Amino acid sequence: MTTTSAEPNERDLVNGGLRKALVDGAIVTKRNLIKIKRVPDLLVFTTLSPIMFILLFAYVLGSAITVGPGISYREFLIPGIFAQTVIFGATVTGAGLADDMQKGIIDRFRSLPMSRSAVLVGRTTSDVLNNVIVIVVMSVTGLIVGWRIRSSVGEAICGFLLLLLFAYAFSWIMAVVGLTVASPEVVNNASFIVIFPLTFIANTFVASSRLPAFLRAIAEWNPVSSVTQAARQLFGNTGTAPLPRGPWSLHHPIIYTLLWVAVLLAVFVPLSVRQYKRAATR
Repeated sequence: MTTTSAEPNERDLVNGGLRKALVDGAIVTKRNLIKIKRVPDLLVFTTLSPIMFILLFAYVLGSAITVGPGISYREFLIPGIFAQTVIFGATVTGAGLADDMQKGIIDRFRSLPMSRSAVLVGRTTSDVLNNVIVIVVMSVTGLIVGWRIRSSVGEAICGFLLLLLFAYAFSWIMAVVGLTVASPEVVNNASFIVIFPLTFIANTFVASSRLPAFLRAIAEWNPVSSVTQAARQLFGNTGTAPLPRGPWSLHHPIIYTLLWVAVLLAVFVPLSVRQYKRAATR
């Protein structure tokens, strides 16, 4: 007669831990989305900023900037603003975690029988969903000012998904920042100092070939440039002229962006989990 052990094996423990992390993360995601619902100002001002950029660049600077044959500046512009906006939207992750740390909510989470990674998974996931809402509003605004999607539906969906995936990976960087600094105000100030030049020394608003030589090299290998170029290709906003000779990163922007996503997640997910454990015990 054979007997089976009642103790769970290692695979069961791993699967159970992953399932618990996903379930707990979904609960924390719901909590963060309810917070947005109760404080709609967060969503309103997050949405107004990119709309302002679209209107200013389209109507104030658009007539003075040329980007190449077969494409209007407004079609060139909108994917760049998409990229800038979702990256700035990822800063909500850091500010939200810093706010929870400051108010002692993280300590309350630690007292509950929940997965340690659930807070981070829930925070980053809810911010991606927030970015979805912002992108929808921006897309409508872009269509109003003259932006058009000139590719297939499938390619356009892939363009939006790539933007959200890059923003999700970037939000894990901000999670580390939010768990390290003392307050959400510090997160906002620190992220602005870094992200603002990161999104402008790129091909978001002008072609990288128009930048000075020392900035052009940075812009061409900047991941913000690659995700912007990838979005332009997937939306069909690259015009009729062939791409000029340039670096591998801009000739294969989708692959280059996915490589950056993989690196960011591989580095900053474990770092953020480790920082969460340290910060919560302070």
